[in-house]
Amino acid sequence: MKKILFLLVALAGCAAQPAQLNSDQTKRSSAAVHTELGAGYYSRGQYAVALQELKEALKADPAYAQAYNMLGLVYMTLRENVKAEENFERALRISPKDSDINNNYGWFLCQTRRESQSIEHFQVALANPLYATPEKAYLNAGICSERMHDDRHAEIYYGEALQAQPRLAQANLGLAGIYYRDGKYRLARRFLSNYMKMADTTAESLWLGVRIEHALGDSDVEADYAKQLKDRFPDSKEAQDLMNGKFQ
Repeated sequence: MKKILFLLVALAGCAAQPAQLNSDQTKRSSAAVHTELGAGYYSRGQYAVALQELKEALKADPAYAQAYNMLGLVYMTLRENVKAEENFERALRISPKDSDINNNYGWFLCQTRRESQSIEHFQVALANPLYATPEKAYLNAGICSERMHDDRHAEIYYGEALQAQPRLAQANLGLAGIYYRDGKYRLARRFLSNYMKMADTTAESLWLGVRIEHALGDSDVEADYAKQLKDRFPDSKEAQDLMNGKFQ
């Protein structure tokens, strides 16, 4: 009789496991849906609603790393850096090798003047051969390397970004700046031209164009860039540098 009772208890335990599994899957699915909604609201600048959705995600599943990742992004955008860092670190404790989380936390560190630490997280992101968007981490690593005045590594990272995604405008602009500083003016012109075909011109890109063409001695193109800079961005630092003749 005891043997029969033990068998019944054991079977009851086995029967409970699928129910528990289904419950966990439901919680995770709910968290994923709310996180996706939060990401959508975040992308549209509706940060308060995004926060509500992400908190609902964590009510459904307090161990859902991507919800903490998105909370980090929202708080970073709102300049609530303490909360941003807390959420990124919570996400990494749950999923330390996740490429998206490492990339986002790396960018946060770079934005808060911890560039050398940021590179470590970009490298973790890129160590995953299944990372779907490595160009993001390569680009961010290039930008942060430039901020550390490390043009050699920045050049490598930008080049890798373009290998992964040839139409990445910011990587073209980054290389144009590096080659200008290196005195490789024709290369700088080529990459700036690539950038101009892919993205809207900015005060930064126009001023770089002025200086490249000045170095190459093409006064007509230099004058065109200078006119656009003065007409479109008259109050920019770049326009003031142009007016003051600060070409270096």
